[in-house]
Amino acid sequence: MRALAVTSAERSPALPDVPTVADTVPGYEASAWFGVSAPKGTPPAAIARLNREINAALVDPTMKARLADLGGVPIAGTPEQFWALHRMETEKWAKIVQFSGAKVD
Repeated sequence: MRALAVTSAERSPALPDVPTVADTVPGYEASAWFGVSAPKGTPPAAIARLNREINAALVDPTMKARLADLGGVPIAGTPEQFWALHRMETEKWAKIVQFSGAKVD
């Protein structure tokens, strides 16, 4: 089996010689991502601590190596950056779902 392309915006560190779909179809990007959220009303100090600890874990060499083994690329950031990504992805996929004409049964 030979990989033809990856769907992420950038080449995968796990497959550095495999191009992206966007190299052929400009603007194409489809990737999975995961994040951590807390219930509404969580005290800002608790959110700040969670963010600090999670970001520290994401740069830990053991954690980075394990994520790389799984094909993951850690993205540390602020809560505001996380929600900006969340909004952007929700808007992108909502447009695709609407364009597809998909209906909920």
